Amino acid sequence: MRFTQLVTKTLREDPPEAETASHRLMLRAGLIYQVAAGVYAYLPLAWRSLRKIESIIREEMDAAGGQELMMPALQPRELWEQTGRAEAMGEVLFSMEDRRGRPMVLAPTHEEVVTSIVRANVQSYRDLPVILYQIQTKFRDEPRPRAGLVRVREFDMKDAYSFNADDDSLDDSYQAMAQAYRNIYRRCSLPVLMAEADSGAIGGKDSHEFLLSTPTGEDTVITCRSCGYTANAEKAEGIYPEQSAGPQLPLEEVDTPGLKTIAGLADFLNVPTSQTLKAVFYSADGEVVFVTVRGDLEVNEVKLKNNLHCNELRLATDEEVRNAGLVAGSASPIGITGMRRVADNSITQGSNFVVGANKPDTHFRNANYPRDFEVDLLTDIALAQPGQLCPLCRTPLEATRGVEVGHIFKLGTSYSEALGAMYLDQEGQQRPITMGCYGIGVGRLLAAAVEQNHDEKGIVFPAPIAPYQVHMVGLNMTDDSVAAVADKLYRDLWDQGIETLFDDRPDQAAGVKLNDADLMGLPIRLVVSPRNLRNDAVEMRGRTEDEATMVGLEGVTTAVREALLD
Repeated sequence: MRFTQLVTKTLREDPPEAETASHRLMLRAGLIYQVAAGVYAYLPLAWRSLRKIESIIREEMDAAGGQELMMPALQPRELWEQTGRAEAMGEVLFSMEDRRGRPMVLAPTHEEVVTSIVRANVQSYRDLPVILYQIQTKFRDEPRPRAGLVRVREFDMKDAYSFNADDDSLDDSYQAMAQAYRNIYRRCSLPVLMAEADSGAIGGKDSHEFLLSTPTGEDTVITCRSCGYTANAEKAEGIYPEQSAGPQLPLEEVDTPGLKTIAGLADFLNVPTSQTLKAVFYSADGEVVFVTVRGDLEVNEVKLKNNLHCNELRLATDEEVRNAGLVAGSASPIGITGMRRVADNSITQGSNFVVGANKPDTHFRNANYPRDFEVDLLTDIALAQPGQLCPLCRTPLEATRGVEVGHIFKLGTSYSEALGAMYLDQEGQQRPITMGCYGIGVGRLLAAAVEQNHDEKGIVFPAPIAPYQVHMVGLNMTDDSVAAVADKLYRDLWDQGIETLFDDRPDQAAGVKLNDADLMGLPIRLVVSPRNLRNDAVEMRGRTEDEATMVGLEGVTTAVREALLD
């Protein structure tokens, strides 16, 4: 491709709306174009990278026994109501009516349709197992699209679905897909973490995320250096620091004027934050819920939502708190009735806690569960934190940030039962098909690759997914001799199968062209200039190399091919 023909304009300055490195660099390098909030066009450079990622995905999915198909993005809402996901997805689900008034949705994923397809085509255990996949556009009406392609409202995804006779067969398919994912990321030169994860609105009993480590990632991953335990913070478990329980002392009311935070309260009363209990108020499907957790911990809202079995969970508003008769900053479950009370297991570790007295500027010392208060649900709702102990080997846990680039789920039989996808077993009995699903966000994978691979000059594309392998820069292209040599070299590279972007712009300064080459981040840069040609050579430099080398004209294609193999 010649730069003079490329539908791309690079930007000198960072776009003001860019939040992350990948968003900023993909806009500056002309990879994407924003059409609306959370809606992007892939420009030619990005599209070439995406096609390479898709090719790798297809090869690995086919090798794992997958069969590719294409399912409609537009689907009848009735299917989603049969599985209960129309309500579970809530406002994230794009909903509409056709001209006859029939309710339709734009699919964020395809469990319902693919289950219907298999229901119509699988009758016997002899027809199983089956793995179907597609690479297709999905739609989610995200309330806060952000970070370019990381969180968008329209996106390309590879989604695969396995159909099995039982849990043992599902385990085989699940492991095959997990290995296919590892192969995909390895071939894209992207090191990932495989972490235990929450299943969210997809459902299912087990799931794992694949995350690309980056400081600006949306997700926190909890890891154990000793045993390898890895889990998304939403799913992770940690063993709290030991909290000794002394003799229970009498409840004592104390004045705490103006104190509404745990840190301020602990400092005022000269106690550690672990000696306090924190009250947090949530709205669960419109119902105010009183949540209690030890003061040195945070509420894991995913765990809380799963335990409450609600569709929408958010912090209660100030008005909702007042209407419920609660005193923000001085609340505790002592004497609270008429609402659901949920507490973390941490309230049982320790004794004589400081808690709110449910009136302004007042707290209690020496509150103890269950002597002084009751809860309706006592369970694990705390967010695992670095420094806590690994649940498997008791080594201190660590944390890192990452971007989710893949997610796999064991769905079980919930979808097949809801939609009537049954098969006859060897005894002639009807049984629900056991399912798994497996997703990779293709655009998000590209954004994550840029997020992890860049420097102060621009993108540093991993070679397997770079739009082109070589960025050839022609300097002083108004010189006929330079233009002729550069043009011949460009054709020779393509004849040898080396994908080359040729910056043949006649009116741009050398500095602009070289800066654009660094910004776009292709693996190898070649510079054709009058000075180099006086030595019958061109300048070659890898994107991550500090020094360039001179290569004779006759040996350029060989040198490039060898560099690409390194």
